[in-house]
Amino acid sequence: MTDKNREEPYGDDEVRPGAEGSEASASGPAPQEPELTVDDILGAEQNVDAAAEDAATGDLETALLNDLKRLQAEYANYRRRTEEQREVEIERAKGSVAKGLLPVLDDLDRADKHGDLTEGTPFTAIAEKLRGVAERIGLTTFGQAGDAFDPQQHEAIFQQPTPGASTATVLEVVELGYRLGSVELRPAKVVVAVPAD
Repeated sequence: MTDKNREEPYGDDEVRPGAEGSEASASGPAPQEPELTVDDILGAEQNVDAAAEDAATGDLETALLNDLKRLQAEYANYRRRTEEQREVEIERAKGSVAKGLLPVLDDLDRADKHGDLTEGTPFTAIAEKLRGVAERIGLTTFGQAGDAFDPQQHEAIFQQPTPGASTATVLEVVELGYRLGSVELRPAKVVVAVPAD
């Protein structure tokens, strides 16, 4: 077999590398591609994997941080709700105790009006202690003779036409009204002076 009978790997139109008269040899040597080794390829893959892992780690850290913030907010809300509920329960317990004391305090007021509470008697000492307990839990009274009649605070049990009265005023307090903090436990029962016709 001769060289001519061998097939050339390049067609007639293709430029052979290093052939004289070709474009590559006319403009100078062809730029050489950098040769890549297996280590280069593996290193590039590791860099890509590391970048993906960093991105995933960043996403994971962000997700964990958001979860932590959400849990902190939920805990703060839980604590606030628990504190509010505790305060409501304390006020409810105080109100229950105070309502139980109201009839006893009414009896003490009646005894005081009739002169049964004289200084130095054991009954007076007990009355003072009981009134002190009522004050410590925050129980206050309202409704005095001469106050302007307020249907939100007073319960009129009788209206007395009174000459010279221009507006409805409290003429006499039958039972004091009681409040526990801002909560009204009982309105004051009063006799109201109204203008005479």
